[in-house]
Amino acid sequence: MAERTVFYVSDGTGITAETFGKAILAQFDVQFRAVRLPFVDTVDKAHQAVRQINHTAEHEGRRPIVFTTLVNMDVLHVIQQHCKGMLLDMFGTFVHPLEEELGVKSHHRVGRFSDASKSADYQRRIDAINFALAHDDGQSDQDLAAADVILVGVSRSGKTPTSLYLAMQYGIKAANYPLIPEDFERQQLPPALLAYKKKLFGLSIQPERLAEIRQERRPGSKYASLENCRREVAAAEAMMRRAGIKWLSTTHKSIEEIATTILQELKLNEAAG
Repeated sequence: MAERTVFYVSDGTGITAETFGKAILAQFDVQFRAVRLPFVDTVDKAHQAVRQINHTAEHEGRRPIVFTTLVNMDVLHVIQQHCKGMLLDMFGTFVHPLEEELGVKSHHRVGRFSDASKSADYQRRIDAINFALAHDDGQSDQDLAAADVILVGVSRSGKTPTSLYLAMQYGIKAANYPLIPEDFERQQLPPALLAYKKKLFGLSIQPERLAEIRQERRPGSKYASLENCRREVAAAEAMMRRAGIKWLSTTHKSIEEIATTILQELKLNEAAG
């Protein structure tokens, strides 16, 4: 099937519309080209957005899909009346029925989602991101007691993106620590981590996939060789089993799946709430 274009039209950043839209579209085995149109907060900008959407419709010969989170009714009416895309109005679909069910009007104002920047939850996520960056790849042993989780695994097994995802999405303070040849020779976890075994969670990966990733970073090196990757992965998994650390393979899992498993296994759901 040919690629379909999807527009995310918002009077704010468009992140909410895009996040929701991508979650819905992931249910379909179709290639999508995303176009975000943020800050469409005037009638004039709405007409500009319509022209872009309609040009795409004419050029591609099929209707674009259009997700909107527009609060200003005048702006929304321009999109509704003139755009030649398949329109999915998130407020019309969800907010209005909830107003009827709850018997109250929504705040229904532009930029409502930006209020998050003033909340305790927002500050918690910022603190968690700073913590993840300061404790990335074993950079610092300081303040590990404050970590909610410490990820361990061989280099390039997915520790850094998982740490940052946990911080950004859930406000989880995640440190990550590489397992290196010196640790395998001693057959022991890094000394700095021994006091925090209950906070450890391991990430592993198939050696073949690890070799591919490392070849992109250091092509032709011993570090990236399949033989070395097999040796490191086997040693890391044996170490985690001996230490009684819960772990999973990241090879065929999305970062969302990895994070959800960590939250469940270490019972961090309450902290993430």
